[in-house]
Amino acid sequence: MSSTAVETMDSAHDAHDDHGPMKGWKRWVYSTNHKDIGTMYLIFALVMLFLGGLSAMVIRMELMFPGIQLLEPDLYNNIVTNHALIMIFGAVMPAAAGLANWMIPMMIGAPDMALPRMNNLSFWILPAAATMLILSFVVPFFPGGGTQINTGWTLYPPLSIKVGMSMDFLIFAIHLLGISSVLASINIIVTIFNMRAPGMKMSQMPMFVWTWLVTAFLLILVVPVLAGGVTMLLFDRHFGTSFFDAAGGGDPVLFQHLFWFFGHPEVYVLLLPSIGVLSMVIPTFSRKPLFGYMSLVGSMIFLGTLGMVVWAHHQYTIGMSYGAVNYFMIGTILISIPVGLMKFNFIATMWRGSLTFETPMLFAVSIVIMFVFGGLTGVMLAVIPADMQYHDSMFVVAHFHYVLVPGAVLALFAGVFYWLPKWTGKMYNERLGKLFFWTNIIGFNMTFFVQHFLGLAGMPRRIIDYSVQFTEFNVISSIGAFIFGLSHLILLYIVIDTIRSKKLEKATAQVWEGAKDNGLEWDLPSPPPYHSWVEAPKLDANAKYAGS
Repeated sequence: MSSTAVETMDSAHDAHDDHGPMKGWKRWVYSTNHKDIGTMYLIFALVMLFLGGLSAMVIRMELMFPGIQLLEPDLYNNIVTNHALIMIFGAVMPAAAGLANWMIPMMIGAPDMALPRMNNLSFWILPAAATMLILSFVVPFFPGGGTQINTGWTLYPPLSIKVGMSMDFLIFAIHLLGISSVLASINIIVTIFNMRAPGMKMSQMPMFVWTWLVTAFLLILVVPVLAGGVTMLLFDRHFGTSFFDAAGGGDPVLFQHLFWFFGHPEVYVLLLPSIGVLSMVIPTFSRKPLFGYMSLVGSMIFLGTLGMVVWAHHQYTIGMSYGAVNYFMIGTILISIPVGLMKFNFIATMWRGSLTFETPMLFAVSIVIMFVFGGLTGVMLAVIPADMQYHDSMFVVAHFHYVLVPGAVLALFAGVFYWLPKWTGKMYNERLGKLFFWTNIIGFNMTFFVQHFLGLAGMPRRIIDYSVQFTEFNVISSIGAFIFGLSHLILLYIVIDTIRSKKLEKATAQVWEGAKDNGLEWDLPSPPPYHSWVEAPKLDANAKYAGS
């Protein structure tokens, strides 16, 4: 390894015993330690994953057969709305932030995040936001609570102007989530720029750090636009303005533009940290350096930049000019270039490598394969005449789930299995890990692959009832959803078992055979001490990247 700080780590840590964690609940409430805060992010994300997953299973129970089974239309639409918001803002983003908090300081040789108190604040805003989000669902059930949120996660007016007070809770929840994201992003940017180990150039940073740098800038640029949009919506609802109310001279399409200026880059906010995880996992289990480091960095920056200027491909049906829709079509198709380059880099890394297929690598390979479906259907939806047919059909639902689940969720699972031994100091049960992988993948594909055909056959999305000819594929989709949802109980068991069991194999500092040249975190013991780098590691100036 290029670092020489390993031998001093234990002795340095002994000298800091008096700076250990506080006892009991105070450790978590007042913590400014990046590992504790990362752990809290991950636990929060896991809880929200199960909450969002439960709402998804209710949706699929309703759609298993034609006719209205369990729910009434407004309640169904409210569950659809909450499912999306909980999964995106409550599960995927906090999980990615948890990995960032845990790993970035360790990867760059920093003792902690640059702004530890702000780090604590950015986490503790999340439970408040989650409470607001859950209240937006619960309030209509109480007397005087108004109507259900029936807008879907896009919150389009005029429906969102007419909904009851539950919409106000949702608007404040979005504000809090946005504040949390922006604070965390500022912290990550400052940490990466100012806290790298002496001698670590930007071109030596692990790819996971690079992906989070681009993600943080994206968040800072687009989250305030969403905040402005929902604030204008709040004013339309309560203060007599008409930003989006056509009756008062406003334009409901303006909200769509503001929402999707945030909403499309948000896809890359979810994808980029996961690309960072794959960039760590695939070289490790291929036992080769990452192919095309700088090209991958360039692709990410290009992807983030281009992703910000193609938002209106979600809005082909609103009546834009030919010039505008052609611009958005060409820009969207161009996105396939950096994405294709990334996939090429991963395949080239695996090519002629000495591959083994532990659970993180199984997830990584499955992502490289399955994301093809999300990418190809994305190009289909980018083409204007085709999108006119596919718009607001189940084809769109299949598309974005094939983008977000392999592109974000499964990659986060890969990251959890990759670093769990490092975090806990114990090797998880590999047989259970592979069982989780196979049930998860089979369940996911059963759920969403058939939805492509439902959409192409004409089944609309966001409906509680459907024509009888769509029954067979919906039955398959719902059975797959139950397998997919229940598989996450295996994940929960693995995590608890790894933390609590005393029978599991102890993890070495390196953990994985191919990890030695893949980042500074493998120089630390497993589990790492409470204060990781009390003495900064010394880096080889000629190393291609940290750890090499």
